[in-house]
Amino acid sequence: DVQLQASGGGLVQAGGSLRLSCEASGFTFDRYAIAWFRQAPGKEREGVSCIRCSDSSIYYVDSVKGRFTMSSDNAKNTAYLQMNSLKPEDTAVYYCAQGRVGIIPSDPRGPWSWGQGTLVTVSS
Repeated sequence: DVQLQASGGGLVQAGGSLRLSCEASGFTFDRYAIAWFRQAPGKEREGVSCIRCSDSSIYYVDSVKGRFTMSSDNAKNTAYLQMNSLKPEDTAVYYCAQGRVGIIPSDPRGPWSWGQGTLVTVSS
């Protein structure tokens, strides 16, 4: 079974940093797209970043470009999301997800397998 374990969330002040981790198991890690989504209270889930998605490079939603960096360690079956210069509007539950290579990174309604979320709260 596909399992995705997200961790690293917490409370941070605006301007601070956090690093999220997504530890994966149950599939061949480097043969699937891995994505980070987030969902803020009262808002729809949105794609934040993705490797091996439909973009040729790592996908980032416009609102996080230049601040967030996604990486992965295939030997550890783990993906990371380094989040710098955090803003209160980054507050959300962050989820990691697995999909087929080439999947559209911005569509949470696609055929994703989901992990549990980790809460990121950015105070002003």
